[in-house]
Amino acid sequence: MAGRKVALKAIDWAAFAERVPINQKSLFNALKSRSDAIAAKLASLPETPPAIDWTFYKTTVANPALVDEFEKKFKALQIPVPADTETAKINIQEKESDKTAADFVQASKARIVEYEEELQELRNMIPFENMVYDDLPEKFKDPTFDPIKYPHWPHKLGSDL
Repeated sequence: MAGRKVALKAIDWAAFAERVPINQKSLFNALKSRSDAIAAKLASLPETPPAIDWTFYKTTVANPALVDEFEKKFKALQIPVPADTETAKINIQEKESDKTAADFVQASKARIVEYEEELQELRNMIPFENMVYDDLPEKFKDPTFDPIKYPHWPHKLGSDL
């Protein structure tokens, strides 16, 4: 049964719930309850449908030749199941997404280390109140803090007025 193949994929509802925004919790709960109802209904169905009792119909129906014809057509009936061409593509995309996410996590960890070093440097510097104008280019690597190239930025106070 095709429905059984779909039911093989399990959903991690706890992990899913962690990623749902607060304003969409009601929609998430509705989706989960509907999914649970469908899964319960699917689980209650037998794996194979019950066999048709053709002898009963031959004795009950007025024209047994009609039942024989239906039986032949029913047994000859082949319902084509489409070939699964998308699962392989989805698995490839999933692996690429996992690789991209792992690369992002690695890059994020590297950025965190850089930011922690920068934060430690800022914590260890002298307070702004105690700095003099010449301390700015040493602490901050902004080219506009160059007192030789930009002598009047950010405005020196004192004898230059």
